[in-house]
Parts: sequence; structure tokens; C-alpha cells
Amino acid sequence: MEKQRNIKEAVLWHSEKEDKVRCELCSFRCLISPGKLGNCAVRQNIGGKLYSLNYYSVCSAGVDPIEKKPLYHFLPGSGSFSIACPGCNFKCDFCQNWQISQMAQSGGSLEGSAYSPEAIIRAAIDSHCRSVAYTYTEPTIFMELASECGQLARKKGLKNIFVSNGYMTKEAVDFSRGWLDAINVDLKAFSENYYRRLCKATLKPVLETIEYIARNTDIWMEITTLIVPGENDSPEELMRIAEFIANLSDGEIPWHISRFYPNYKMDGIDATPGQTIMNAYEIAKSAGLKYVYIGNLATSIGQNTACPSCGEILIERSGYKILKNSVKNGFCPKCNKKISGFFEKNKNF
Repeated sequence: MEKQRNIKEAVLWHSEKEDKVRCELCSFRCLISPGKLGNCAVRQNIGGKLYSLNYYSVCSAGVDPIEKKPLYHFLPGSGSFSIACPGCNFKCDFCQNWQISQMAQSGGSLEGSAYSPEAIIRAAIDSHCRSVAYTYTEPTIFMELASECGQLARKKGLKNIFVSNGYMTKEAVDFSRGWLDAINVDLKAFSENYYRRLCKATLKPVLETIEYIARNTDIWMEITTLIVPGENDSPEELMRIAEFIANLSDGEIPWHISRFYPNYKMDGIDATPGQTIMNAYEIAKSAGLKYVYIGNLATSIGQNTACPSCGEILIERSGYKILKNSVKNGFCPKCNKKISGFFEKNKNF
């Protein structure tokens, strides 16, 4: 991709007294004094204006199967050109991508390469991808680059995907809804204590974002929860998560239950027992969720997409590979049940 360097004024902020600025991008809504940084450490007040410091710092770019996001009901079997810029508004002790998500928090330089939106979208097209995913770090905090790429991707016939912690403000959701097609939101737990201790954030804004997206937009949404032993794995908490998701859409939103492996500041904790994951799967099904998937665990359960009406296996998976996709125009070919999602066939499938 052809490199480009530039500076960029941030989106979604307003001026306040004494040259302070209020960032409206995420639910921290930081009030930032001149010369200071926001909570994410990649947005700075310079001379009474808010600037993005990571606008052209692309630290990761490449093709992923869309199932890796994970999205199982959105263009299954297709490739998604995935990009990230350094930084995050969370500080999760278990982060799998902490080397890039926490890069700015350590006070170091923001490593990455500068690429124009045109170069990124051209790379996505040249890679035969159907979508662009803003992922690996929190896409909200590189909204400037994501929005320009997203609008250009739409013009070129590509879809746009966020993989997010869900701390977006309503303003940020509305800002992106004209070009954002799908999102996977990490609902990390159902406890304020968990969010405060392990993520340095709060739960309520995440729930509000999920509800707002589900009830007020056409953005396709799937939800992921990483099950951490001794932290968010009690049957009571798992049931609360499952019921919350089920009540949003009559059980239609897919829930991905992911196994924890030791990482970052929690590298001394054992991986989640397989039985805990299977118990979570059964709890989810009993709560009325129609599409429940298991990640990071070798099992034949929770991999395929079945029709919730007749039980027909519609999409058969082996890891991230699609072995079968019989969804026809969004319907089960056996009983004609509408299957929630976006199932336009991958051109190369």
C-alpha cells in the first residue's frame, strides 16, 4: 500500500471554557485541558482543538476470515480486510492484543505506518475481500480513519465492520451508522465490579450501546463474552447475560462464548475449563438464544448454524472454514424460516 503522512483534527468533540475540549466519542466523555490527553491517550488537546494522534498509524493490516471477528451471520465464508491503529479506551488485564492496544498508555511512541483511506480500500479490493474490519484494538478511538475508509468502502461496494468494546456514545453510533454495516460487541461480564477492576471502565454504557444499536439502527450485531475462570463464569451471571441478549431481539442476536487463555496481566490464571464453556452454552440455549457459538475450544458443539425452527444444519464449519452454506436468500431451504443476518453469497464460495 502507498504510504501517506498527515495530521488530522478529531471528530465528535466541542470546546469548553479555558480552551478545554470535551470528547464525545466514547462514554468516558473526557474533558481535556490544553496539552493533555484523553483516557485513550491517542486524542490530545492542542491549542484548544482536539486531534487524533493515531490517524495514520496503522499497526496491523491483513486479510482474515470474517468468522474470526467473530461474525457468523454476516457474509459467511468471505474475507475481511482487517486494520488497526494503536490505542484503546479500556485497560483490560486479559487483553490478547495488549502490545498494540496499550501502546499509547505506556507513554511510548505510536508505532505504525501511514496509509491513506484510498490505499487501504484498494488493498481490500485487491485481496478479494467483501468487507473492511476495524479490529484488534478499539475502532472507536481511530474513528477518523475508520469513517473515511468506511465511506469510501461503501462507494466501492464493500461492507464495514467494527469489533468493539461497546463504549461508543450514541453520537458515535449515529456518526457511523451511515456506513457501518456490522459490529461484534464484547460484553465482557454483567458486573460493574468486573468492569472496574479488570477493564478500568463501567458496564452500564456497554449495555446502553448494545440496546441502542439493537433497537435504533440497522447495523447487524453479534455479541462475544470471554469466560474468565472465577470472574464471570458463575451460572447466575451467565444467565443474566443470556437473558439480556435474548430480551433484546427475541433470541435472534448470536452470542459467541469464548474460552479464556492466560495472557498479559492474567498470565498466571488457568485457561477456562471446557466444561464451564459447555455449561455456558446450555445456559444460553435455555434462556432462549437461537444462535450460540463456542470459540477457542476444540468441540463439535456450538460451531454450526442450525435452523431454529426445523433444526436443519444450514452452515457447517470447521474452525474458520465454511464446509456448507445452504441458506437461500436469508431463509432455511427446508422450512422457509427467516434466518437473521446477512447471507449474501460470497462470490468465491
